[in-house]
Amino acid sequence: MKESKRQLQVGELIKRNFGTVLQSEGPFIFSGAFVTVTEVRMSSDLGIAKIYVSVFNAEDKQEVLLLMREHKYRLQQALVTRIRRHVRRIPDVQFYIDDTLDEMEKINNMFDRLNDQSDA
Repeated sequence: MKESKRQLQVGELIKRNFGTVLQSEGPFIFSGAFVTVTEVRMSSDLGIAKIYVSVFNAEDKQEVLLLMREHKYRLQQALVTRIRRHVRRIPDVQFYIDDTLDEMEKINNMFDRLNDQSDA
């Protein structure tokens, strides 16, 4: 289903501000990992924000996601202080891993191997 203009606006607002939250709060939660927000999808009633993140420089991406879920209250409160003047209702945040870049790398590696085999 296509997202409404308001869903897209609030999603973009959360994406920009949650990226800043991760820069400030992230080192205290998951040291060494680099986490970026790739996409935010809002529910139709704007009550839930599904935040998709890419995790770099970490052996276990699921562990970083679990740490984010454990510290959800801290992360959400930091987000609230940044967006409360812009939205009527503060959405509940949910975190998901975005594996798009990993999949792209796998496909590129497969094409590289195919090119190497055809050159030989």
